[in-house]
Amino acid sequence: MNVSQYDVIIVGAGFAGIYMLHKMKQQGLQARVFEAGAGVGGTWFWNRYPGARCDIPSMQYSYQFSEDLQQSWNWQEKYATQAEILDYAEHVVERFGLRDDMQFNTRVTAAVFDEASKRWQVQLSPSNLTAGRVLKAGADLGKSAGADTVADIAAGDNASVGAAAAGEGASEGAKGGAGLELAEAKYIVMATGCLSVPNYPQIPGLEDFKGPIYHTGCWPQEGVDFTGQGVVMIGTGSSAIQSSPIIADQASALTIFQRTPNYSIPARNEPLDPEYVSNLKARYREYRDENWQRAFGADFNDNNQSALEVSAEERQAAYEERWRVGGLGFMAAYNDLVVDDKANATARAFFRDKISEQVSSPEVAEKLMPDFPIGCKRLCVDTDYYAIYNLPHVQLVDIKQEPIAAVTPGSIKTASREFKADAIVLATGFDAMTGAVTKIDIRGRGGLSLKDKWAKGPRAYLGLATQGFPNLFLVTGPGSPSVLSNMLPSIEQHVEWIADCIQYLNDHQHQVIDVNKTAEDSWVAHVNELGDATVFPRCNSWYLGSNIEGKERVFMPYLGVPPYVEKCRQVAEGGYEGFEISA
Repeated sequence: MNVSQYDVIIVGAGFAGIYMLHKMKQQGLQARVFEAGAGVGGTWFWNRYPGARCDIPSMQYSYQFSEDLQQSWNWQEKYATQAEILDYAEHVVERFGLRDDMQFNTRVTAAVFDEASKRWQVQLSPSNLTAGRVLKAGADLGKSAGADTVADIAAGDNASVGAAAAGEGASEGAKGGAGLELAEAKYIVMATGCLSVPNYPQIPGLEDFKGPIYHTGCWPQEGVDFTGQGVVMIGTGSSAIQSSPIIADQASALTIFQRTPNYSIPARNEPLDPEYVSNLKARYREYRDENWQRAFGADFNDNNQSALEVSAEERQAAYEERWRVGGLGFMAAYNDLVVDDKANATARAFFRDKISEQVSSPEVAEKLMPDFPIGCKRLCVDTDYYAIYNLPHVQLVDIKQEPIAAVTPGSIKTASREFKADAIVLATGFDAMTGAVTKIDIRGRGGLSLKDKWAKGPRAYLGLATQGFPNLFLVTGPGSPSVLSNMLPSIEQHVEWIADCIQYLNDHQHQVIDVNKTAEDSWVAHVNELGDATVFPRCNSWYLGSNIEGKERVFMPYLGVPPYVEKCRQVAEGGYEGFEISA
């Protein structure tokens, strides 16, 4: 079997993989992107559910490496839709001539570091994935013939949709045959994304359901029309909060099963004002530089003041103004909302009042009120979410009070009620931060399995690399700000750091770079020390992996963009302090 040879293998064709490829081509290196899906975009390729949008303003959620790109691309709305973001990703690929070095519809199934050759040996297999699948159960596939069972999907056929693969220019085997492909490279970069592996719940009888089952994280490309249907939605996270108002507008009945309520604030989405766009573009570079000095790497109109040092009246007015503006900037109203329980309690009380104002039934409103600190789960951004619970054909079921007993061919049952369903929507989130990496059988020095190393929680130095896996880099991995930051600039910062590191190694004719264990241990302890001083460990969230059964509960992101970026700069300028480099 022929083995394709590269300098760098990049896993994933989302925004991280796109920019990583661009940087490698600029350095004259032979690089190849492998992507499991049929196109670029990563999470924005798969998450086509109704209402899918970014929760960072579009003028900030974009690349900044090219001033020409920044100036020429025109976003249409305050928060870009999934379709517009995907168009943007495709535009960047075409603009910089990247497509010929990308292979689609092939999964990276294994990667092994060969200590003799000091190269990564990568195994590829065809995935034949489109933009999403209807999940069906049992032998009677009805009008969705050819769809997969939920068990098949959860077992892995479609589980790592963001993790790997091949397409144009791939071998015939990679395009759909049964054969495997092999590739080798000096470096491998995991650009697999933080939210790219859908979580499929284990619900008794789900395989017996006769209608279509959809997961918001793997939505059919052609879309879904729920007009006149009885729909059951399981989950009340971000994708449910964004999609349920649109589904409620179509469906004859919508029943939402909630395990844990979430805090949500209006997006206040609107078309972008041309004057605002023109003024921002006139100082775009300066504006971007300013954002690097902000806690989350984004302009949330940060207020460096404690919530407890102002009067109740002033605080209430500030919260009201943040609510009027909408968006994630609410959490920047004061500088201690995520570190001080008393400060956090003032914001919680404000949200409880807002939920009560919007939901007419006191009983339903109470079910929608979280009992944990605001911010320990990601604040959601919505358009008319709470208002749907005033509609007669929408009902909320709290599964803590009324657990799901079973799924039948045409309904979902609790101990006391049965809810007819023509379709089920699983809005059950992702195996976040680590899932796409551990789905691949990655073996480092001495055959060490990355999945085994991370069994008790991920261990990575700066979220960029992990000890025992030489020449393997992670983009926005655990231990970096990643999901607690503006992802696009964070991706760029990581890609540029990795590219500079590879350039340094090649310029000095070094063959191997690995993390020093002491440095890794120290960084992991530091990440957890920062997390423990906040509200983040105070609830079960995907930040800690607690939404995945059996996953170790560990706080994974790093808090604070400016100190993190400074640390990365110091490490590089110190000759890659904390790493071990050898010939």
